[in-house]
Amino acid sequence: MAEQRSRRVFLSATAALSTAALASTATPAGAREPGDRGPGETLSPQRPDAELRAILREIDENRIEATVRRLAAFGTRHTLSSQTDPVRGIGAARDWIFARLQESAERSGGRMTVELQSYVQPPAPPRIPVATTITNVVATLRGSTTPERVYVVSGHYDSRCSDPLDAVKDAPGADDDASGVAVAMEVARVLATRRPAATIVFAAVAGEEQGLFGARHMATRYKAAGTDVQAMFTNDIVGSSRADDGTRDPRTIRLFAEGVPTSETPAQAEIRRAVGGENDSPSRQLARFARSVAENDATGMSVRVIYRRDRYLRGGDHIPFLEQGYPAARFTEPHEDYAHQHQDVRVENGKRFGDLPEFCDFPFIARVARVNAATLWSLATAPGTPEDVRIRTNQLTNDTDLVWRRGTDPDLAGYEVVWRETTAAEWTHAIGVGDRTEAKVDLSKDNVFFGVRAVGKNGRRGPVAFPTPLS
Repeated sequence: MAEQRSRRVFLSATAALSTAALASTATPAGAREPGDRGPGETLSPQRPDAELRAILREIDENRIEATVRRLAAFGTRHTLSSQTDPVRGIGAARDWIFARLQESAERSGGRMTVELQSYVQPPAPPRIPVATTITNVVATLRGSTTPERVYVVSGHYDSRCSDPLDAVKDAPGADDDASGVAVAMEVARVLATRRPAATIVFAAVAGEEQGLFGARHMATRYKAAGTDVQAMFTNDIVGSSRADDGTRDPRTIRLFAEGVPTSETPAQAEIRRAVGGENDSPSRQLARFARSVAENDATGMSVRVIYRRDRYLRGGDHIPFLEQGYPAARFTEPHEDYAHQHQDVRVENGKRFGDLPEFCDFPFIARVARVNAATLWSLATAPGTPEDVRIRTNQLTNDTDLVWRRGTDPDLAGYEVVWRETTAAEWTHAIGVGDRTEAKVDLSKDNVFFGVRAVGKNGRRGPVAFPTPLS
């Protein structure tokens, strides 16, 4: 029988999956293709190579299902629940996650380490009424050549029922958010045997339902240590492709990415208003990158970027990272069923409520894990985002001069200048400029948007950096 169709299906992203590969060299600066509107080569998505395809094939739907069911079986994982009971509560869940990540680490040849990142949260009414120990379980896969560059992926392992302060009643939290934890743990298992150039962190955080406390502690620690977190993704409610009206969208995952940065200073806001950079925050560049590497036949998914920090009245663990100035975004299923979130397990008028495993779509979660793996691996094996990218504005000209600082990645091959019309959502053209730190482009900086991205010797491109004025 044909799937039901509704306004949800009509509004879903249906971007076609391109089969063209991005050429290894781009048209020289200033060259114009016949019929083209400007210099450079038309951009295509970055296609998965044989190595990435092999990684994505290892994502195991059955393991993901087992993880979700095991986490739900702890009864409740409320942040205020027992931390010492061996079979029920958040402490039992914490210890089980730690043990499973340790098993992955044992396969890494010493490259992955696992820690319990704990602190005591003082009372924080209304949802933390007493001092409470909050513990994140963090697995770190150290990069082989640029370990100082860090990428983070997380899910939150705490759960809740209808009453946010009820730490006793069943709160299985299968979709919210055993699904996200399962994604992070499965990607950690698969990547543990690989050697990314940069460091990848896989985290199961606590305290999300009580106010994002675990993620805030983690992000604050990174900031205090001066850690170069170049991207963070949270997977929160990624367990179901079925909406509350019964329609399904099993091939789409939403990615929420803010425009105006949460951490923007007044001086930065003035620059943004002057240059029109509302759609070019680091998080938006991160979202564009994710689409370019994770929307293909190997993942089987479409990435629907939502130009918002999060949903109405909601928030996730990417927000504390945004507060610290780190690029961050949130993966969430295409349409939610609120009868299966934050609800006591019960039956009312013949309708079942509660966040139970039977309402999850495990093949869908596996595809979400592939989207995450494709994005993280592509980030961690490409050069990092260029730094100090500037656009010269000290004189009136009809061309554009860009300058930037050369990166230290040992596999850096050079750079590309990218550009698009100011009305375009995605970068459309790339101009290869080689291993240089400046470029002149025969296009007016007043008429289009520019960016710069690094290219590795392996042909992989990193995220784009949006320039600021240099007088």
